[in-house]
Amino acid sequence: MDLGIAGRTAVLLGSSRGLGRACAESLAREGVNLVLNGRNRADLDDAVAHIAANGSVKVVGVVGDSSTQEVHEALMDACPNPDIVLLNGQGPSPARFADLDDSMWFDALRQALIGPLGYLQRVLPGMCERRFGRVVAISSAMVKSPNSAMSLSHGSRLGLTGVLKGLSKDVVKFNVTINQILPERFDTARQEQMARVVMKMKGVTYEEARAEQVASIKAGRLGQATELGDAFAFLCSAQAGYISGQNLQMDGGSYEGVF
Repeated sequence: MDLGIAGRTAVLLGSSRGLGRACAESLAREGVNLVLNGRNRADLDDAVAHIAANGSVKVVGVVGDSSTQEVHEALMDACPNPDIVLLNGQGPSPARFADLDDSMWFDALRQALIGPLGYLQRVLPGMCERRFGRVVAISSAMVKSPNSAMSLSHGSRLGLTGVLKGLSKDVVKFNVTINQILPERFDTARQEQMARVVMKMKGVTYEEARAEQVASIKAGRLGQATELGDAFAFLCSAQAGYISGQNLQMDGGSYEGVF
């Protein structure tokens, strides 16, 4: 299917590896020019070089923490009028609820809520004026964790979910859609990190921790990043203009509810 977005330009926060990079690669296959972002220079340079070498699109990178105003300004310099935006970023390190202090909460809110919304404030008016825009956030669906170690991630990311739902109602009349992808466990470095956390907390082996991750998914496997990347590309497509304000559960059939 031709998604009708060839020649468009996308800014993807948190796209140097993992799910963000998979989103970038899916857009590149559709002919979308890219501005990638990541905190680690080596990862970012690798992503830019790989995607540029495997397609005919323009790819540039902006290194740094995408929740900061400095990086927002650098992203605006690289692409002042994006057609497509991915709001993604590295989640906070897992910590027990009892160990959280004010600075940890403030950092988590800045990274996952205040920072992304600050960038969106800069680009959303232009999308509405041009009457085309696709905004997709990778947020959190994992509130059923058996412990409180992910409280920082749950709280900040679910806050973003609520704000974006409200915004989606205001801008859809301008052909600007805002949707979210809510992933469960995908086979990325994040799940490697979580497996090692479980090893320490429960005193299990790495193999047992990974098996526990798989057992929590109804599909009996972890998701592949390419699956999420292609779903993201469709939400950015011309054909998805009537889909807005939605939360797409990508969880291998694990959600128990009907709606």
